[in-house]
Amino acid sequence: MTHDLDYQNNPLHGVSLKQLVTEVAQHYGFKILYAYLNINCFANNPSVESAVKFLKKTDWAREKVEAFYLYQFKGLPRASAEQFELPPRDRVVPPDQKPGRPAELSLEDAERLREKRAKKAAQHDRAAAPRTASGKRVERVAEAPDADPWAKWRK
Repeated sequence: MTHDLDYQNNPLHGVSLKQLVTEVAQHYGFKILYAYLNINCFANNPSVESAVKFLKKTDWAREKVEAFYLYQFKGLPRASAEQFELPPRDRVVPPDQKPGRPAELSLEDAERLREKRAKKAAQHDRAAAPRTASGKRVERVAEAPDADPWAKWRK
């Protein structure tokens, strides 16, 4: 069993979700948070209270915000592959790593990052496309939107 002492150097130790959201929202604003994290609670009627309510119910979103807090807001170096597999609150930060200054972020940088991620995802999708025995990619033919999805099972 791991003791709390192992987590003392993690900047999330002892920080409530409300405190975390308040700090990053005051520093960056909701527009920047939405631009970098793409989580709707920062775009649709954003408030600390509504964001906290959503994040408490949604593990993937909460972990994304907590990772943003550690690596953008607190300026920690990227986690090791082993630590990256853990939720942000469970990560052990080496004692020689100390929080730094918040990263300078802009909407323009967020847009460039979004485009880079979209390009990378498209490359991944192309690489994962099914291939024939000869190695040629199989082109997927999109069905007409009004096509009957059950047609091939009917007799």
